[in-house]
Amino acid sequence: MTDTLPPCPECGSTFTYDDGSSLLNCPECGHSWSQSAGSEEKTHIYRDAVGNELKDGDSVTVVKDLKVGNSAIKVGTKVQNIRLLPPEEWIGDHDIACKVPGFGPMHLKTSVVKKSSD
Repeated sequence: MTDTLPPCPECGSTFTYDDGSSLLNCPECGHSWSQSAGSEEKTHIYRDAVGNELKDGDSVTVVKDLKVGNSAIKVGTKVQNIRLLPPEEWIGDHDIACKVPGFGPMHLKTSVVKKSSD
């Protein structure tokens, strides 16, 4: 094969593959990105705790109690209008910026939220 695929822009893996759609995928870190020629745009698919795809502006519900100082964000707390952070802005593995009612601005992990239906 004369056409080689580029390495993963996230982790540098050379084991990238074409899934038959317009995306390239990395089996090592799970990153997916557009294979458009000349496109430097990085795309990251954000998924909640149950696998639903998240987008900027979505509403989510917290799926487990989260300790915050001497208090806690309780299961079922609804958070509206989330902002998904690009990987270079993540704080650790906290990839959502939002305002949690009663707590104010903070960062959450996609693994502790579930997309709300409304």
